[in-house]
Parts: sequence; structure tokens; C-alpha cells
Amino acid sequence: MSASREVSHSYEDLLFDVQNGVALITLNRPEKLNAWTPAMGASLKQAVVKCAADDAVRVIVVTGAGRGFCAGADMQLLQRIQKSSEGRAQVGATEEASLPAARAGLDVSRYSGRFGYLFSVPKPVIAAINGACAGLGFVFPLFCDLRFASTEARFTTAFAQRGLIAEHGIAFGLARLIGPGHAADLLLSSRKVSGAEAQAMGLVNRALPPDELMPFTRRYAHELAQSCSPRSLRVIKQQLAALPLQTMAQAFADADRLMLESLRSEDFKEGVAHFVEKRAPRFTGR
Repeated sequence: MSASREVSHSYEDLLFDVQNGVALITLNRPEKLNAWTPAMGASLKQAVVKCAADDAVRVIVVTGAGRGFCAGADMQLLQRIQKSSEGRAQVGATEEASLPAARAGLDVSRYSGRFGYLFSVPKPVIAAINGACAGLGFVFPLFCDLRFASTEARFTTAFAQRGLIAEHGIAFGLARLIGPGHAADLLLSSRKVSGAEAQAMGLVNRALPPDELMPFTRRYAHELAQSCSPRSLRVIKQQLAALPLQTMAQAFADADRLMLESLRSEDFKEGVAHFVEKRAPRFTGR
């Protein structure tokens, strides 16, 4: 990989920087436990789309500032929605209008919903869940490729306790991730689970002590960025996202076709060369 580059940009309610091929996006409303607002959602989409189009970014990490990851929709927003028959439509309007995903070359036609665009991002997206993770803040990580959490994090779907339903595809995503039994438990009860219990049921890939979460996540992300082919990461992510839409035969046929294509790629040649020459890889993503 080329020499490291440090980049920072300003977004509303977000912190953003890129180092050594890893973009770190931090939800930045710590006084509200990073409660979700349309403005923050729009900024997050803009930042992710920018990362998708930037060759200097190979992995995206999303975390929260302060004690929370995201405590769900801002309560003031929920109060306004409760008083407005058009509230739900208004919640998503700002975010959708600000997302130039199609113009950025992302194919979002197969992935609908508020967070479906993450499936079209051709780079791994990792959620580093450092604290409270509820409602919308619970849904978002399900659309990420990997989830690492603090053992002290607290997860709750919260919807049933707010008179709501399983929003934004969470019933499908949660049942697929942890099984229908665990999904029913979390959705029907809205009970709180720790990072350790979340790992035990497969909700997160790894739960770590609070002071180890970000160092571990950064090391993991940097290893992907520096040691793995961007082309391989892109194609493997596409394969995983396509599985719910495919039969087993279609998945096997796709894998055979994609393998033959990979054998003709520059990254495959480099993958063999750096192993034989015992040096660091110089993948280009082609």
C-alpha cells in the first residue's frame, strides 16, 4: 500500500479522519449519547459515500464519542413525530435528499431501506460499539460487515417499549444474524444486554474491555487495509450481501465465475508475488 495519508473533514455532528487506509467516523453528540438526528444521518451517509469513492480509504470504522455509541432517535425528535401525522416522512427526507450514492457509483438498486446503502459500499464497514446502543443506533450496526463492542456496552432494540415495531429491516437482519429465537427475545422484550452477552449470541464478533476496544479495532482495520487485496474485500463483501437473494446453486455458480475473474486480476498476481518474495503486499485493487 502507498504511504500513509492523514485527512480530516468537517461534518455536522461527526468527526472524520483517514489514517493508513482506515477512515474513522465518530458520531459526535456525546452530551446526548449520540442520539440520532436527520442531520447526523445525512452527514454519516455523506462521509461513507465519500469513503466509498476514495482510493485512499480501504476500511471504514464507525464509533461514538463519549459514553455512548448511539442511544437511538433523539427524544425531542420523537416528541415532534408524535405530534405530527407527517412526522415519519419528514424524518427521512433530509437524509435521503443528501445522499448522492448513485452519482458516486454505488449500486443501491438491490438494497432498500434507511441503511441498505451500506451493503453497496465496496469496502468493509466496522462498527466499534463503545456504549449505549439502542433503537436506530441498534439497527445501524446490523448493516455493517463487522461489529466489535465494549463489554460495558448496553444493547436494546427499545421499539416495543416505545409503541413502535421492528423498524428499518431489523427483524430480517437480526433473525438472519443471531437466529429467530434470539431475535424474538430482543425485539419482543426490549431488554438490555451487555457486550459480553451480545458476543455469546453472535450479535457482535468480539467484546473487549472498554480500554481495549478502539486499539483492537484500529489494529484489525489497519491489518485489513495493509494486508488484504481491496479487490478481494470488495468482491467477498458483494458475495455475502447477495446470499439472501440466491439459491445455493446460484451462490456456487457465482463463486466459480468470480474465482476465474480473480485469477486474471492484478491483485492475484501481486498476492502470489509478495508471498513468494517475502515482502509486504502492494495491492492496487485491480
